[in-house]
Amino acid sequence: MTLSLDYATLSDVGRVRRNNEDSAYAGPHLLLLADGMGGAAAGEVASAAAVQVIRRLDTADITGEDMIEALAGAIHRANERLSELVEEDPEREGMGSTVTALMFDGKQLGLAHLGDSRAYRLRDGQLYQLSHDHTFVQSLVDEGRISQEEAFTHPHRNLILRVLDGRPDSDPDLEMLDVQAGDRLMLCSDGLPDYVSDEVIAASMASGTPDSVVVDLITHALEAGSNDNVTVLVADVVETEPASGVQPQLVGAAAELAQGSTGRGEPTVAVRTAGGDGHGGGGGHGGALDPEELRYAPRPPRRFPWLRRIAVLVVVLALIGGGGWFGYSWTQKQYYVGTDGDYVAIFKGVEADLPGLTLSKVYERQALQVDKLPTYSRQQVEGNIQADNLAGARSIVAELQRTAAECAARVKPTPTPTPKPSTPPVSKPAVSTPPVSKPPVSKPPVSSPPASTAPTGTASPSTPVDPDDCDGVR
Repeated sequence: MTLSLDYATLSDVGRVRRNNEDSAYAGPHLLLLADGMGGAAAGEVASAAAVQVIRRLDTADITGEDMIEALAGAIHRANERLSELVEEDPEREGMGSTVTALMFDGKQLGLAHLGDSRAYRLRDGQLYQLSHDHTFVQSLVDEGRISQEEAFTHPHRNLILRVLDGRPDSDPDLEMLDVQAGDRLMLCSDGLPDYVSDEVIAASMASGTPDSVVVDLITHALEAGSNDNVTVLVADVVETEPASGVQPQLVGAAAELAQGSTGRGEPTVAVRTAGGDGHGGGGGHGGALDPEELRYAPRPPRRFPWLRRIAVLVVVLALIGGGGWFGYSWTQKQYYVGTDGDYVAIFKGVEADLPGLTLSKVYERQALQVDKLPTYSRQQVEGNIQADNLAGARSIVAELQRTAAECAARVKPTPTPTPKPSTPPVSKPAVSTPPVSKPPVSKPPVSSPPASTAPTGTASPSTPVDPDDCDGVR
């Protein structure tokens, strides 16, 4: 069974304020309310911009769980739009808006909420608040520090904590809700529940048409002394064709700006002066500070946002420069042993180069030639030997010099004068006195060891040579 919505919405500037910062939209598939904030900082511009962006969700093409994703995306785009408006006019810094939206697909509701506007549902005579206030007082109630009754009269009950303000942390509450025929839905700005109790709201919603209910609720708020704009949207969930038709309804600041209003200091409707309470005609922009600025903008507007951006950029560059200088200073305290041409050298820095920056240089060039080292030591030096400090590097060089000296002593010692053997003596006795009684076969000639097997230079007998220790020495 597919259901439909029979809706009505109305916005009143109130008895005190000169301009209406509330905006609301009602359509067959979307109920939307935004309460602008910031007072003189163009709260009406913020609420109107939010409604104009999010109202595009009033379509039958989005159903089920997709409604949650669509609401989140639309609120994100609305937030970006507010950021763009502040960039265009820095005097708008500090403006923002609440957002409470119900998306309807004929079977379910998708709720998106940010701020202290409210969504209610009346079912079987019971009033239930669908949204959760993002206010300081509500946080006290959630923590158990005050009761709900105390919250209703708390002096800071309107101090809001989360809103749509163009900053990146404006994430809404998102929830899927069931719906059934006979449900009555209501969205309102804080100008109603801050002054009218839930019991009175429930009694007004219990009977009448959506048109009569919105008028009745706004009347209760004004009679209770509400000093804020009051906007109410009521929708009945019905099985028949809606009596209100399917034409969208747009009220408040969004309607004024859509008609070409400048959106700055112009009332949505005539200023009420009835009641003789002294508030009429005084306007919300008199000598006293606009209460909307105190309520919604605890941080004062930044008049020169570009100065802050420059300061942030300078700080970032300083951090990057400081980190770079610290890193460079660290590299210049490192040492390693390597090769400089054909010689061993101590290098200061690290073996790495950046474009336009050399991180190492020769600190001490040694007299030790690389070729005087054995293969293993030479490969170590050519691959660079890291040292803990300068003293460690010098110790490595001293060890290399000792190794080179030992190899020089082993491989190239001072040769012992050994005359080259002359013609073997066997030739002379063989000719002069050949033995008669002894055959020459029984005793080999003295010259049997060939002269070529004896080396021309040998190490001292007391220092044996290990050819593997000094392999590769040139």
